[in-house]
Amino acid sequence: MPDTIETIVNWFDELSETARDRARAWYREGGFDHDWYDAVYEDFQGIAEILGLNLKTQSVRLMSGGLRQDPCIWFRGFSSQGDGACFETWYSYQKHAPRRIREYAPQDTELHRIADALQAVQRRNFYQLRAEAGHRGHYYHEYCMAISVERDSPTGQDMTADAEETIIEALRDLACWLYRQLEREYDYLSSDEVVDEAIIANGYTFTEAGRRSG
Repeated sequence: MPDTIETIVNWFDELSETARDRARAWYREGGFDHDWYDAVYEDFQGIAEILGLNLKTQSVRLMSGGLRQDPCIWFRGFSSQGDGACFETWYSYQKHAPRRIREYAPQDTELHRIADALQAVQRRNFYQLRAEAGHRGHYYHEYCMAISVERDSPTGQDMTADAEETIIEALRDLACWLYRQLEREYDYLSSDEVVDEAIIANGYTFTEAGRRSG
């Protein structure tokens, strides 16, 4: 006849601090299986639109068999050399971008600087600059973006000498900005305070040593 083994389980707030650390480690191992970065992506899409970026999309198959169009945004992080973020997009001049980005993100001076740089170089080129950015290679950071710039002049006028470099630098700076937002969100969601709240809210129980029970 099989033996019955009883295990005493504990709520998170009943654990010792050492056991709590083990419980937090368990949660962090699987706590980021969901698309935790969705809010950051959504914010970035709004910012991209203000700046004149039309992000490319890719088809993602759903479990129901349907398709969803996701923006072409990628990242890898957050503690290894080569980590970063990148995106694929078309870019063209967008009116009032500096004013609108300040209304959207009044405290973000980096976004203000990027919008101002794009506005200034477009002005020097009669607002005719266009660009396309695609991903290349096996990594995901700003230098994995292959960016081409052209001037859509009806008279065939060349772009100014600084135009290509300025557009490329602005788009890569935007990729760096995106990566910092992703890193900040990850650090927040994996902090002890937020992890503790999630464990308690889900009613997880643990052994005295902090190992997940059930």
